[in-house]
Amino acid sequence: MLPAIDGSPAELARRYRSVRAATLALTAPLSEADAQAQSMTDASPAKWHLAHTTWFFETLVLERFEPGFRPHQGAYRMLFNSYYNAIGQPAQRSQRGLITRPGLAEVLAYRRAVDERVQALLGGDPGATALSLLTLGLHHEQQHQELILTDLLHLLSCHPLLPAYRPAPAPAVGGAVPLSWIANEGGLVEIGHGGAGFVFDNEQPRHRQWLAPYALANRLVTQGEWADFVADGGYREPRWWLAAGWDWLRTHRIEHPLYWQRDGAGLWQVFSLRGLQPLQRERPVVQVSLYEADAFAAWSAAQSGLPLRLPTEAEWEHAAAPLAPAGLAEGNLLDDDRLEPQPAADRPGLQQLFGDVWEWTRSAYAPYPGFRPWDGAVGEYNGKFMANQVVLRGGSCATPRSHLRASYRNFFPTDARWQFSGLRLACDAA
Repeated sequence: MLPAIDGSPAELARRYRSVRAATLALTAPLSEADAQAQSMTDASPAKWHLAHTTWFFETLVLERFEPGFRPHQGAYRMLFNSYYNAIGQPAQRSQRGLITRPGLAEVLAYRRAVDERVQALLGGDPGATALSLLTLGLHHEQQHQELILTDLLHLLSCHPLLPAYRPAPAPAVGGAVPLSWIANEGGLVEIGHGGAGFVFDNEQPRHRQWLAPYALANRLVTQGEWADFVADGGYREPRWWLAAGWDWLRTHRIEHPLYWQRDGAGLWQVFSLRGLQPLQRERPVVQVSLYEADAFAAWSAAQSGLPLRLPTEAEWEHAAAPLAPAGLAEGNLLDDDRLEPQPAADRPGLQQLFGDVWEWTRSAYAPYPGFRPWDGAVGEYNGKFMANQVVLRGGSCATPRSHLRASYRNFFPTDARWQFSGLRLACDAA
């Protein structure tokens, strides 16, 4: 089994040019120093992302299907491998920032050379397997476009001057939309991808699940609501926290979301790709871990007297799938250049489902019934991570909109919070 093909060779050639240009546009504002630095083990330098996405096309497509293949530079096969053990021993992830050579100019030349060769391959008759792997490579690069932004945000947050990636627009205007509940009777439902078109292997097969009656919040949890949680001692009260979460909080002295800090007057400020800005109560909270999201849900349940919690991924997908066509038509990362999650609109029904924050669920990342990984080296893409991870849904403001769909399953460890991760509350219903 291999990934589905997104289109004809000509259509894939056009999409290849578009996706590769989008990556260059994201890195265009960066200096060579910006592109080289690595601020933590979980993040990678922008230069490494530029090289690794190119490595993917050279190693997994050209090496197999280009007549007379010769590597651009033999050492790159190991140097820019991420985690494909079937291909060879990758370089140490925590030391990617030490890969000072090749320089940025050489990496960009590597991209241009591989682009020319891929386009030439597509101009011939590459065959279905090559087109399948090339389709996967395009979606893989879109994942790295998001990672470029999340990793860069962490890097800039470590700078004493807190520089902005791009200037901030005028602040959002308007108050927070009141929280309401959208009920669903549940029952025997189907989730997972079952149609045509590309999806990752972990989104299949489509299968049935039983859902008890439930309700989802109409919108995401906001910065203002989270500030109330902090003010009420939420980070100091162990009864809201999972045992592992409380240990994590105490070990790392966590007191607030990742990029929050107080100004001289004691007011909250939030650092984003737009720079340091005053907390905006109506914007979704972001950069919180599963531990924090679960603690907030427990605190909210006590404040409201309702059986509040995080949704399961099946509840989220069942509610979101019918709304996906409209939700996915609201813009594109590189078209509207949002870079921050937006406030909810004052309209009925579920909103902010796609393209604001990755929403934590309470579901462990595990294989669906009948799951089969892809054949070959790309079988390592998702399946081998199905332990000690939790599913997130919906996509963030850093996710290219054309890359999203209702069945998309993202996953991170319970303590991860450098991603654009937030939450929507769920409620048990009678």
